[in-house]
Amino acid sequence: MADSSLPIVRDVAGLRAQISAWRGQGLRVGLVPTMGALHDGHLSLVRAAKEKCDRAVATLFVNPKQFAPNEDFERYPRDEAGDGAMLASAGCDLLYAPERAIMYPDGFATSVIVTSVSTPLEGEFRPHFFGGVATVVTKLLLQALPDAAFFGEKDYQQLQVIKRMAGDLDIPVAIEGCATVRESDGLAMSSRNAYLSADERRIAARLNHILHDAIKAVHAGEPIAQAEAEAARHLSAAGFTSVDYVAIRDAQTLQPVTDLSRPARILAAAWLGKTRLIDNMAV
Repeated sequence: MADSSLPIVRDVAGLRAQISAWRGQGLRVGLVPTMGALHDGHLSLVRAAKEKCDRAVATLFVNPKQFAPNEDFERYPRDEAGDGAMLASAGCDLLYAPERAIMYPDGFATSVIVTSVSTPLEGEFRPHFFGGVATVVTKLLLQALPDAAFFGEKDYQQLQVIKRMAGDLDIPVAIEGCATVRESDGLAMSSRNAYLSADERRIAARLNHILHDAIKAVHAGEPIAQAEAEAARHLSAAGFTSVDYVAIRDAQTLQPVTDLSRPARILAAAWLGKTRLIDNMAV
């Protein structure tokens, strides 16, 4: 069970009843979708929701549709009580924690597929992922119909997919991106950081610094393709097991760029042992 000071609902009717009551009082509602295993990055989204809205609702659902068969669905960290206590401390007003049968009842046969922005980068290495994300986020937005929903920029491509999905489907919810929250050494906070050994954790901090170095190189005149290749080489030299990609892309479309005439983003995914880390930052 979640922390007793935080109200919890587990079905759509209960969620809508509470949000309807708030709306009847003229209150704005912000939604923070999560899969649990919370850290301060998630709590920063709750705090952002409370700054821009009168009430904050967090969701907790480990979504099976965004995990491939060989990924970590079964071992993904789960601690509803701990998560509930953290959410309460951040000022969250309601936790929506549905069971799988609520989200995907027998006979469920619908998928939401966002093309274009979902195709490169993560789409190449985890082709199942964004379909699962878009489907579950569509459901959560329609179940709650908040005024705004808050997502971290740490999952930058996911944020762009959700913005495109909400816009294309005319879902009347403002999608708010919030800055990545980092550890003191620069590592982006992630639930999967808990998988890292002590040695891997020390290496992981190099990801942030190597991306910063690539940005500096590009601004100093180094060709983008060369900066990408050098960053990947430095990650391998730092001890990363393998590098899926380091890419400087258009900040909105995530298509390749040859110069910095438009806003751009550097994005990377790399492995440390069995743990896959992603990061990004503005160029």
